[in-house]
Amino acid sequence: MILASASPRRRELLGLITDDFKVIPATGEENIPEGTSPEDAVRLLAERKAHEIYSANRGEVIIAADTVVAVGGEILGKPRNEKHAAEMLKFLSGRRHSVFTGVCVIFADGSREIFAEETAVDFYPLSEAEIDNYVASGEPMDKAGAYGIQGRGALIVKGIVGDYYNVMGLPVGRLNAALKSRGSL
Repeated sequence: MILASASPRRRELLGLITDDFKVIPATGEENIPEGTSPEDAVRLLAERKAHEIYSANRGEVIIAADTVVAVGGEILGKPRNEKHAAEMLKFLSGRRHSVFTGVCVIFADGSREIFAEETAVDFYPLSEAEIDNYVASGEPMDKAGAYGIQGRGALIVKGIVGDYYNVMGLPVGRLNAALKSRGSL
C-alpha cells in the first residue's frame, strides 16, 4: 500500500488503519478548472495524485487525498504568506465553513474508488491579536484555510458537524470501510 502524500498528518492518520504502507508523494500540479465545486475539486485532485503514483507502481494499492476549505463555494487553499493567512482567518472568524477531503483509492487490480467527505466547522469570532498570534506561531502556513484543528487551531474552533479526521485531511473511518470492502486490509 502506498500513500501518495507528503503530509505528516495523513501519514499519522493512515497509521490508524494499517502500519503496512510506504509513502511516495505525488508531485503534480494542483490546478483545477475555474468554477469547479469544492467537492469536485478535491475528487479531481485526489484522482490525479493517485494516478501519478499508480502509473509507476501498478499492482499496489494507492491512496491519495486532497483537502480544501470552502465558504459559499469559494475555495480557500493554503496561504501564500503570513499576510494571506491572516486574511483567511479574518474571513473565517465567527463563520461556518466546510472542509472537503477527496480520496482516491486505486486497488491492485486497477479499479478505483473516489469519494469526498464534507465536515462543517464553526469558528469563534477572532480578534486581530488572536489572529496575529496564531499566524506568528507558524502553524497556519501549510494548511488549507490557514489552520490546523489538531494543533493550536483547536482554540479557534467552536464546533464541528461531521468527521473530525476529515478536517485533519483524511476521513479514516470511510477510508477504512472502503479498504475492507475490497479486501485490501
